[in-house]
Amino acid sequence: MSFAGNAWGNAWGSAAFRHIGLLHDTAAGYASGCAGFVRLGLNAGNPVLVAVPGSHARAIHDELGGDAGHVVFTDMAVAGRNPGRVIVSLLDFADSHPDQRVWVVSQSVWPTRSSLEYSACVTQDALLNAAFAGRDATILCPYDRSALPAGAIADALRTHPILNDGTNTWDSPDYTDPLGTARLADLPLPEPPQQAHRFTITRPEDLRWLRRAIADLAAAASLPIARVRQLTVAVNELASNSIEHGGGRAVVAIWTEPGVFVCQLDDAGTFDNPMAGWMPPPREGSRGRGLLIVHELSDLVRIHQRSDGTSIRVHINISAVVKEPETYGIEFQAG
Repeated sequence: MSFAGNAWGNAWGSAAFRHIGLLHDTAAGYASGCAGFVRLGLNAGNPVLVAVPGSHARAIHDELGGDAGHVVFTDMAVAGRNPGRVIVSLLDFADSHPDQRVWVVSQSVWPTRSSLEYSACVTQDALLNAAFAGRDATILCPYDRSALPAGAIADALRTHPILNDGTNTWDSPDYTDPLGTARLADLPLPEPPQQAHRFTITRPEDLRWLRRAIADLAAAASLPIARVRQLTVAVNELASNSIEHGGGRAVVAIWTEPGVFVCQLDDAGTFDNPMAGWMPPPREGSRGRGLLIVHELSDLVRIHQRSDGTSIRVHINISAVVKEPETYGIEFQAG
């Protein structure tokens, strides 16, 4: 089967995994660059996933024309509202196509991301290189040079070993060790507000009343009952880990921000695996699965390794917390 041609050249070297930053300046450059990449995968007879915010998917879909019917679309604004879930989702797509190279357009950075979300996106883009090392996959991440700050473009150059502008492809001179880049993105969290409710957990028996306090405060903030349960499970998992591995004590702060319910746990524990929570641990191990659960249940998770321990902040959106992917006339795969 042959698909419409494109101006891209097959110029990314021989590495099994190819991680490309698409630097574009216009909506037309975005659509043509992404569509051209997609057609390379289709012409190779490989599965292709387009995971971008729903409004952007329409442009790629239209640019592909009839070829779009051979592509899986998912709304990254929903599936990737927590950047901590993106790597697992992309690994799942790759694992669902064994013995085939997968091609993915993955856009987790857009101008309206908050600063906390953005730092999580940088970590995700960096760790993607470690998570997919040696895998048969080609992933393209679009960056809008006309709308994103210069710092975001500089980060794209550090997290993507290959760059493309829709016409030319070249090795990024600024690409650096992904684990080192992820550590640079580990920024201190803003201090919890003074009005935050605070609890200290030191014993397993304390978890019961912590769960009750979280449920009461979340319900009072108008969080839907299903999300209250998810939040309770997530914070209970973190508090349990603090008791067992974090020095036996956790300080929990709970508060609301506009549209967001927030919980932060601080303990004296540390961990030396920067991939923890970002991808499944080895099958023979169980450590690290708790953070995977927390990422799955939350709308944002930020982890900061302090000099004297670890801070973990969990966000649950209060408004529009359950949202179906916007299809724009496209049949999206569930995120």
